[in-house]
Amino acid sequence: MPRSMKNDNFIDKTFTVMADLILKLLPGVSSEEKKAFAYYRDGMAAQSEGEYAEALENYREALALEQGEEDRSYILYNMGLIYQSNGELDKALDHYHQALELNPRLCSALNNIAVLLHHKGELSLQAGDEETAEALFNEAAQYWIRAIRIAPNNYIEAQNWLKTTGRANLEVY
Repeated sequence: MPRSMKNDNFIDKTFTVMADLILKLLPGVSSEEKKAFAYYRDGMAAQSEGEYAEALENYREALALEQGEEDRSYILYNMGLIYQSNGELDKALDHYHQALELNPRLCSALNNIAVLLHHKGELSLQAGDEETAEALFNEAAQYWIRAIRIAPNNYIEAQNWLKTTGRANLEVY
């Protein structure tokens, strides 16, 4: 039974009913696209409840059916979020990069890559490997600069970090 049929939350049920109605009324939406959306919706519901294995299963199904690059980028991004929250940082980075290949303006993926690279830099510093840490911090800075160029009013902490570490490219601001 799809998660959308099991949910007892009134708001989620209402969203599901409305989304299904909109899909039925939209001309030109194939049955494959409808199935992909249903899997994506169920994946988001499972993810919001912390049911990560179920969410990943739904996202994989949605990814297999979805043809649109932008929609695929959001599926990959959400999968990256799950891997990141599970501590699987390399898998998370891989999914964020795949999402960016499909949607280079996906700021949240740019930001999350930068956060993970910065975290790896911190770990390298703790291990006494300053050279690797510096390289990771510089790489993180490049991703944050890209995100800030797209959304200049976002990522204030990253902007402050870029400025205080001397990594800010003044053309960005």
